[in-house]
Amino acid sequence: MAALRFFARLPERGWTPGQGIRFNGEMSTGSKIPSAGLVPASRASRGAELLAQAQIRRQRLAELPPEARPRTPEEGYHCQDLLIGQLLAHYGGQVIGYKIACTNKIAQDLLHMPEPFHGKMMSASCFDSPARIQPDGFFMRVIEAEFAFRIGRDEEPDAVLPGIEIVDSRFQDWTTAGAGSLIADNACHGAWIKGAPVTNWKELDLAAQEVRLMVNGTLMQQGSGAAVLGSPLNALRWLRESLHARGLALQPGEYVTTGVTTDIYMAQAGDRIAADFGPVGQVELAFDQVLLTGSCAAGSAIGSRGITIQQTI
Repeated sequence: MAALRFFARLPERGWTPGQGIRFNGEMSTGSKIPSAGLVPASRASRGAELLAQAQIRRQRLAELPPEARPRTPEEGYHCQDLLIGQLLAHYGGQVIGYKIACTNKIAQDLLHMPEPFHGKMMSASCFDSPARIQPDGFFMRVIEAEFAFRIGRDEEPDAVLPGIEIVDSRFQDWTTAGAGSLIADNACHGAWIKGAPVTNWKELDLAAQEVRLMVNGTLMQQGSGAAVLGSPLNALRWLRESLHARGLALQPGEYVTTGVTTDIYMAQAGDRIAADFGPVGQVELAFDQVLLTGSCAAGSAIGSRGITIQQTI
């Protein structure tokens, strides 16, 4: 066991490539995205500062104040960029890829979001399966079983792999925070546990592939890749076009986790969780049984860089 530092941190919906994010009734597409210089810098900077301090100090926000709240998805992404910069400066590591949120109708209904959005994954919060994790490092522990891709040449995947995302949010009521704030909050990303990559995956029907989420040996949820915009490959295509609209591109070696395939599960201390993706593989994690005194989830800090996570290597 090696001790690692960690900051805690359904049916197809008819999506087609090129579809943007709807915000206050208006569709946002790449042709209307302003440059970073046109985004109100002070509002984005203040929002990023408040979200970073909420993460580091383990104190949740009711909401971002009006002077720091993104008013559009574009402002939300600019704020997210600044937040990631602050978290990397504090915790170290690097960006390793992207998570896509709200590719599933369950997640869209929960967050009142009609379209997907994305955040960044960082090396400090990425772990190989099987992982053992202290539960205190999260405000909440929303478990999502997700297909992921490793990116090869020309922004195309060279491997598929099983994964579990732990969704977390700096907001007390994350379901009503709104599009701009959720995007700024790094799309509610907490951590990612990844399984082994499968390189001979192209003959697999990922949309039809069943996914089973087990908790403490009991089947808790079932779903399939069809829940993710009809197929995980559709979600990857959506992300690629969304990044292109911002002048960005997927890079070789990056990972993309494509969204929840089943209903979500709110994990408890002591839970042993496994997600089974059939021929794509299985991912396992366990949360320690006892919350530490002065839980991070209650707002106190444990150490200057977060909590300790134990991971099997």
